[in-house]
Amino acid sequence: MTEDRHDPSNGDVPARVAVTGTPGTGKSTATALLEGEYDVIHLNDRIKGNEDLWTERDADRDTLVADLDAVADHLGGWTGVLDSHLAHHFAVDRVVVLRCHPETVEKRLRERGESAATAAENAESEALDVILSEAVSTHGMENVYEVDTTDRTPESVAEAVREAIEGNVEPSAGTVDFTDYVGDRL
Repeated sequence: MTEDRHDPSNGDVPARVAVTGTPGTGKSTATALLEGEYDVIHLNDRIKGNEDLWTERDADRDTLVADLDAVADHLGGWTGVLDSHLAHHFAVDRVVVLRCHPETVEKRLRERGESAATAAENAESEALDVILSEAVSTHGMENVYEVDTTDRTPESVAEAVREAIEGNVEPSAGTVDFTDYVGDRL
């Protein structure tokens, strides 16, 4: 590790941190801003670039189906920050779940070229706290931090992630609520 990066062996940050969230919440943008401070692994890029890490292409969603066991083997004894909507499925010390209002998620995904169906599915997943629930179920409330990215700049989101990584804020699972989105659709 270079001298300007945080060294988990000194105890100043957890060795393994997942930055996760529904697609479109700002994970890759925020973690890219942290690359000079932490070893960041952009997991989705690795999966896309290695046929051994996925089992099939979901034609309906135009996505790859990751082989989580193969990905875990590929990661081996990694340390740093793992960026992906799948990151919370791996052995980590702390989880930062980026959240964003479902309407904003849907808009961002449509702007990226995702289909209306995929964008709507991800917006609904965000409204229903799917990734947050999975993270809490696997890692416990005491290890999960939520960051609402809806009206924040990428720099502000990166700072909030940094604060969670370094333990400068308390765990905050359950503080973000987008159930109004579901109610508006009923």
